[in-house]
Amino acid sequence: MAKSSKELFKEFKIQSVSEFFRRNAAMLGYTGKIRSLTTVVHEAVTNSLDACEEAGIPPYVRVEIEELGRQHYKVIIEDNGPGIPEKFITHVFGKMLAGTKAHRNIQSRGQQGLGISGAVMFAQITSGKATRVITSTGGDIIEAWVKIDVEKNEGKILRKQKKPNPTGWRGTRVELEVKGVRYVRSKQGVFWYLKLSAIANPHAHIELIEPDGKLITFPRSSDDVPKPPVEMKPHPRGVLTDDIYRMARKTRKNTVKRFLISEFSRISDRKIDELVKYMAAIRLIKTEEDRNVQEQLYERLMKGEVDKVLKSFRGYRKVIKQVGKIMEKPPGKLDWHEAEEIVEAFRYMKFLAPPTHGLRPIGEENIEKGLTGILKPEFVTAVTRAPKVYRGGIPFQVEVGLAYGGELSSGFEILRYANRVPLLFDAGSCVTTTAARSIDWKRYKVDDIERAPLTLMINVISVHVPYTSTGKQSIANEEEILNEIRLAIMDAARRLQTYLSGKHRKLHQVKRRRTFEKYLPEIARSLSVLTGEREEVIESHFRRLVEERFSETEAEADA
Repeated sequence: MAKSSKELFKEFKIQSVSEFFRRNAAMLGYTGKIRSLTTVVHEAVTNSLDACEEAGIPPYVRVEIEELGRQHYKVIIEDNGPGIPEKFITHVFGKMLAGTKAHRNIQSRGQQGLGISGAVMFAQITSGKATRVITSTGGDIIEAWVKIDVEKNEGKILRKQKKPNPTGWRGTRVELEVKGVRYVRSKQGVFWYLKLSAIANPHAHIELIEPDGKLITFPRSSDDVPKPPVEMKPHPRGVLTDDIYRMARKTRKNTVKRFLISEFSRISDRKIDELVKYMAAIRLIKTEEDRNVQEQLYERLMKGEVDKVLKSFRGYRKVIKQVGKIMEKPPGKLDWHEAEEIVEAFRYMKFLAPPTHGLRPIGEENIEKGLTGILKPEFVTAVTRAPKVYRGGIPFQVEVGLAYGGELSSGFEILRYANRVPLLFDAGSCVTTTAARSIDWKRYKVDDIERAPLTLMINVISVHVPYTSTGKQSIANEEEILNEIRLAIMDAARRLQTYLSGKHRKLHQVKRRRTFEKYLPEIARSLSVLTGEREEVIESHFRRLVEERFSETEAEADA
């Protein structure tokens, strides 16, 4: 029997963001016993590192995993950051899609406002326990037990108390109790995650206390705290119609022209005049009934021939005046169609690449310090490429570190990062893996890449890293990013090739020298019989010649 609409909508319910992620925790990375525990630690550690760097503090991060029962752990993360003001505790730990980074065009480890609140949610749904937060900005110490009201997407404090702070301690300590997880020393576990974090953040001191009480320390190898990232204005080639429409309603500028100049990079008064021409040209092209002529005009527009396109239409000056009026109207009155026209015109215009002053790479020197300090290879090199853009207007930068030999075990290892954060999962779908596997390593004297003692580190930084999912463990296969990673790897591989060539020459000379030295006594005896000179004199003479000859050859190999 057919149901009425009233019956069908009887169970209709509005679901909050918290409720959605409570039911879909796997989307945040909470899938599998090992990965879930690593994700909890990851979310807290990234918050700690970001907070310390923004405050200009050399990070000290301590992670403790305490086993409470079978697949039942208490996770404690403590840092020396600036602390959290009391009124923001419920927002930081109890509200999904809230934070200091999600709404800004800025490079950061976390971008979505789901991180630590997602960890609180996971602890809550697996153990039923509230998360204990201890924090201070230098004044009193605030101790609070926080839970999430999933129906309202709000944090609520079950209990709170203030304590005196005689030492002036500043920082944050978070204690979460989680069940259904496992601690193991695998390459997807907490230990490996912190080890990789130490490589990419040589300015951080990181400690781990494992469930058996063992203390592992990753000391900082650099005293240079990265400068905090700078917020960047969006680039015209990277915006959508909705971006223009929404931003226009929030701006304080009194005209669309002033709004575009102030809120976007690479837009000036001159560019506004050019924008008006392109918008007018597109309007006129759309009046052309012949599709082939339309396509030809669009092609000329793409080449920058906007003036010629305009002059091919009668009355084009009138259309320019009509479009010009849009630039003088209040931004709040900009309608959707007009915003759409602006974005369409942006796609045909030529702009300078977006500024990249807000990107903060690790740097070649610090990558080498991180790899050397943690992995202890015999050879290490690093490459930081110049910033580029993808999708026409989103700035990004690629860094690569390459370590070979020494204490590295045999087997090719790819260490993947996004904004210094280790990516431990979903490697198969990540552009970094695709790029690394596409290199012909034999060209660089690495004959068997799968058995070579070689570690490749790849870090992609951007204000908007194109993750393939909310779990943020895999970077999408954007063509520009793929090409930049390949170029960086090949640059580092050429340096490895030079090193290996010199090493092979040295080994060859060592073998030749041993061969000469092996037959010297016999040569000395034979010449002694022929010349009457003593054997030891002849042998000493030839040893001196061998020493001189091979010293010169070794010097040439080093050069």
